Formats: sequence, C-alpha cells, structure tokens
Amino acid sequence: MSEAILRHSENGVLTLTLARLEKKNAFTQAMYAELADALHAAAQDEAVRVAVIQGHESVFSAGNDIEDFQRAAMQPAGDDAERPVFRFLRALATFPKPLLAAVCGPAVGIGTTLLLHCDLVYAGDNAAFSMPFVNLGLCPEAGSSLLLPRLMGHQRASEALLLGEPFFAEAALEVGLVNRIVPPGEANACAQAQAAKLAAKPSRSLRETKRLLKAAQQERVLARIDEEARIFGQLLQAPAAREAFAAFMEKRKPDFSKL
Repeated sequence: MSEAILRHSENGVLTLTLARLEKKNAFTQAMYAELADALHAAAQDEAVRVAVIQGHESVFSAGNDIEDFQRAAMQPAGDDAERPVFRFLRALATFPKPLLAAVCGPAVGIGTTLLLHCDLVYAGDNAAFSMPFVNLGLCPEAGSSLLLPRLMGHQRASEALLLGEPFFAEAALEVGLVNRIVPPGEANACAQAQAAKLAAKPSRSLRETKRLLKAAQQERVLARIDEEARIFGQLLQAPAAREAFAAFMEKRKPDFSKL
C-alpha cells in the first residue's frame, strides 16, 4: 500500500483509508489498482471478515484526479476490464463479505457511486454527495445508472445524474444511501464499531446473507458496469468532454453551446 491508501487489519476488520488529503483524496489509477488488489486479497483471506473504506472527517473524495485521469485516457485503447478503475469497480460489485463506508465532506463522482456497492454507510453531517458526470460530457459509472433509480426512484436519480448538483446528508439518509448521520469526527469510529459487531458474527452466515441480498441483480449490475464503461470511453474522446476538461484546467466555465 502507498501513502495514498492506508491499510490496517485488526480483529477480522480490514480498513482501507483514503489518505491523499493534499489532493482531497482524488483517485489516481495507482489508487484504484491498490484498492482493487486489496479487495481481491481480502475476499480470499479467511482472516478478513469485514472491510471498511473511509476517508478523513473533512473529505471523503473529490473524485478522479483530473490530470491523472487525462493521462490514463491518452493511453492506447485496450481491454477496459484490465484498467485499474474497472478492476476496482468489479472488485467492489463482487466483494463477498460485508463492506462498510464512512463518508464525510465532499464525495464526488466515484466517491458517491462506490457507496452503492457498500452494505452499510455512515455519513458525517457535513457530507456532500455529487455525480457531475454529465457536466463533464460523460455518463454515469459503477453501475449507478441501474442502482441509483432503484434506490432513489427515477425522478430523484434523474435529478442527481442529469443536473449533477450536490445533495447532502439528510437527503442521502432519506433515500437510503446512508444508514446513519453522525458528527464528522465520529463517522469513522461509528463504521468501525459496526464492523466490529459484524466481525463477531458467523462469517458464512454473513457471506450467504449478502449473496442472497444481491443475487437477483448481480449479473445485471456487472453488465451495466461494462456498458457504462463502453459509453464512457466513447464520450471521453468526444468534443464535450474535451471542452469540459480544458475548461477545468483553465479555471473557466465550459461552453457547450455548439455541442
């Protein structure tokens, strides 16, 4: 693990902490690869009974690191399934053990969509969730175009994905994206306490219950992740995304009037 991802295992609980605070925990390809590898290893490790993903009390994640993201986008086309981000998404979607998250502050893009694959989510009262994919000329990812309307209903999911505007902890609690709201300084500890409860339960019972909860939609979720990845890749090379990223780097408002 690098300094950007901290890994700690204790009493059956694996904790993966996003620790790139100087960049607001923005994800790089290296971070995706590390997280994917950690989840794959944890899935096979009998000593790991529960996993937790957490950030800092001030920020969960600002989404993708734009410069790193652009470099990755310029790499030769290959098998999307082998790209770090999609290995991570599939590792999330297929993780067989209880997966918890503690979220405080901004949770942008993947910082929100990864939560759709967690079994329990605890949010600080400063949490702000947003999925601004359309604003970047892109489309949803992580299976969110399937999972979000099932969770929120069509209209609320459309508002979140089409407008890409932030919504906050109380709204996330209302629609079931999070289980509980606590003060930011208590969110990680709350997730850890719940993880400890789960780790003390029969591990096979936990795995089978999770499998049964997800079985009806598992293949559809994986298929949607693949479909979103294909369209995302196409849109990434299109003029709207190029304008959006250029505007971001130049610190100006994008102009989509002719696109």
